[in-house]
Amino acid sequence: MSWIRDKELSLIERLCANVLKAGPMPKHVAFIMDGNRRYAKKCHVERQEGHSQGFEKLAETLRWCLNLGICEVTVYAFSIENFKRSKEEVDGLMELARQKFTRLLEEKCFLNVCFAYTSRHEVTNAVCEVARGVQEGLIEPRDVTENLLDQCLYTSHSPDPDLLIRTSGEVRLSDFLLWQTSQRLYSSPLVDRSNFLELIEAVLRYHV
Repeated sequence: MSWIRDKELSLIERLCANVLKAGPMPKHVAFIMDGNRRYAKKCHVERQEGHSQGFEKLAETLRWCLNLGICEVTVYAFSIENFKRSKEEVDGLMELARQKFTRLLEEKCFLNVCFAYTSRHEVTNAVCEVARGVQEGLIEPRDVTENLLDQCLYTSHSPDPDLLIRTSGEVRLSDFLLWQTSQRLYSSPLVDRSNFLELIEAVLRYHV
């Protein structure tokens, strides 16, 4: 059974989705799937269980996006900074990611997963690529433009996100897609309380 499609929308949710799709829709939505550890603490469960629930919420969110006709989703799954956490937590996250993302390979959706990522590292890598091109005589210094840097980013194959959503109630960008994102940041509650109607609200704000 599909990990994403194993639960259908309710009648009210389908109605809301159909009404919303009558207007302009974001083609690309980015998510900072945050709040797993706070969720675990609040519910008095192990951190690993909090992360597991976070992956399940990711699957549910992807299902919502598919129903809304959102073509592409980018998820901030693991920051380079997260390697500073305990070895036990990092190892658990790696195994969990291996299991869950293997299942996602079976799905027919366009999902970008930012893993071991920070925006500073991405931009630095892009600048190094451009510098290497100049050094090797492949491009001239006068050819260095914003568009060229765009082409050297990890996301060069994708349009910039129309909407960035963070699921923890925080409003920080946390070094995620700083070059690519606009001012459209929507912050939703903790992972255990985010629901389809909150995604609807975020898309409505995009309309405005």
